[in-house]
Amino acid sequence: MDKTVYLVRHCHAEGEELHAELTEEGKEQAAMLMRFFQNLNIRHIISSPFTRAIQTLKPTADSLNLKIEIDERLTEHKLISKNLNDWLVRLEETVQDKDLKMESGVSSSEVAKRGMELLEAANDGTVLATHRNTLALILMRINGMQVLKDWAVMSQPDVYEVKVKDDIYSIKRIWG
Repeated sequence: MDKTVYLVRHCHAEGEELHAELTEEGKEQAAMLMRFFQNLNIRHIISSPFTRAIQTLKPTADSLNLKIEIDERLTEHKLISKNLNDWLVRLEETVQDKDLKMESGVSSSEVAKRGMELLEAANDGTVLATHRNTLALILMRINGMQVLKDWAVMSQPDVYEVKVKDDIYSIKRIWG
């Protein structure tokens, strides 16, 4: 089945916690996204359960009279159960060894797998709202994106258009 799915990194937020909300800047960005998606034949919206991801697409959902479905597979990549000063180095380790799991964390391969399951099941015109690490790992799974190089330049928000035709994926960054 041919389809187009949009992968969205959430807008600017007050923090990284589950209930961190969008900042005023983030709310303005969400309104810009709503206008951006207005003519793209959006039919379905699925979001991470994190407040900032839901709020990113709420104006779009409201303007198109759509409900936002929540899916745990879009949650942020939980690297480890504690805060780290060297988290970027640790993230790189999980990219180099995709099966590496740190204390109470999830491996990069698990994050990419759950994201791909959702992407593959998504219908044409679906928007998936997620987080930088999860988005980068999905893109890496599809096309070998150089995660840390491309990860560093991801904007808030960021939008990638994923077209699937005859089981062949093509990706284009259309925001950022």
